[in-house]
Amino acid sequence: MIATTTTRSYRLLARSFNTHYIPDLTKLAVTKRPTLPALNDYYLNKRFSTLSNSSDALSEQSPAANKWNGLKALDIAVVRQIKSELMEVDANSDGRLDANELKRLLHKHNTVFTDSEILEIGELFYSGKSGGSVSFDRFIAAVDHVASRADKGGTDAAKGLYDGQHFKTSERHPLGLSGCGLEYLHTGRDHHGHYTEEELAVKLTHVEPKTIGDKIAFNAVKIVRFLFDSATGWRSTSITVDNTLNRVIYLETVAAVPGMVAAIIRHFKSLRTMERDGGMLQMFLEEANNERMHLLTFVRMKDPSTFFRVLVIAGQFGFGSMFLTAYLVSPKFCHRFVGYIEEEACATYTKIIKAIDTAPEGSELAKWRHEIAPKIALSYWKLGENGTVLDLMKAVRADEAEHRDVNHLVSGMKEGQLNPLYDPQAKLDQTLLKYVNDLMKRKD
Repeated sequence: MIATTTTRSYRLLARSFNTHYIPDLTKLAVTKRPTLPALNDYYLNKRFSTLSNSSDALSEQSPAANKWNGLKALDIAVVRQIKSELMEVDANSDGRLDANELKRLLHKHNTVFTDSEILEIGELFYSGKSGGSVSFDRFIAAVDHVASRADKGGTDAAKGLYDGQHFKTSERHPLGLSGCGLEYLHTGRDHHGHYTEEELAVKLTHVEPKTIGDKIAFNAVKIVRFLFDSATGWRSTSITVDNTLNRVIYLETVAAVPGMVAAIIRHFKSLRTMERDGGMLQMFLEEANNERMHLLTFVRMKDPSTFFRVLVIAGQFGFGSMFLTAYLVSPKFCHRFVGYIEEEACATYTKIIKAIDTAPEGSELAKWRHEIAPKIALSYWKLGENGTVLDLMKAVRADEAEHRDVNHLVSGMKEGQLNPLYDPQAKLDQTLLKYVNDLMKRKD
């Protein structure tokens, strides 16, 4: 009974390989009954020696990169481990990996992947393959591709899988993924909480205006800044609780306009041209909602007067109409304009944070170092039940810094490029890199 079961398992395994090798594997199963590692070695010698010439091969792979032609970074021991794990999760024994099997594979490495990450990656893979699967060969080749990129560039190259630069390349993804999911998946930051200390320590950056459009945008921001300061009574040399709240409340009622305008115009363009938007629409909707959450938080700390609300309405009509017209003419100019607006916002919040930190004990500003932030802020930014107003200000500044960088980046993008904040292909590359790193750590 044991012999029969073993022979059947080898035959099932043979059917998952290229049919060209079935006779050899069947004969091997009947006469020698090799161990699984031996069978893996046999398969690897036969398949990966020709990988660079097969349809599953990556065009970037060079011959004789290591013992197995077509592989640049992975050694045979790691490949054997990957192959073994793939066979363990291969529920239908077809030698291919689908979304559910990928999730089972990542669950085997739950020390580096959370349940939410695994669900997200499964959804990305499913949408990227339109419900299909990839062969084991292609999956292993994709892992090798990502690992070799990290090896060549070290830390910087690995970081490039996370920082939004991946979207700039036009190379075909090694897993053959499409970008369909960008059109309907949540493609902005999945939450604005749990900022790291590094992310909260925002650096004030400035993009020097180079073109005529950049210079016009930069000077237009200076004019708008003057009007904002006048309308809110803001004086950076005399920061108080009252003028700070006036400033940030008015600022956020206007700051939420550009993202919504960009999303609406892109939405209508997608309908008109019947083409995909590359996830940009989703990203700008999320940006607009993020700015709205800033507003809903600050109005819990101060109820604006009737006159203030009238100024908000006037500002929305005035600024909203001008921005809508400008975006129809030149989206690039508008994103550069918003980038400069966000530079000013980062500078303003930095001054507020410094004023809170240095305020003498007993003053109103000093209370913000210990005062609990509004409940809506505690939940949205995940500040914890003891999150303070100072913590809130740092989180809001981190949001503004993200908007600053994204809008400057989008201003320089070419037509047809993908959402720079959330590229599913880069996310999957990041997953493959984490997976193989964990695999190699376990081997060691």
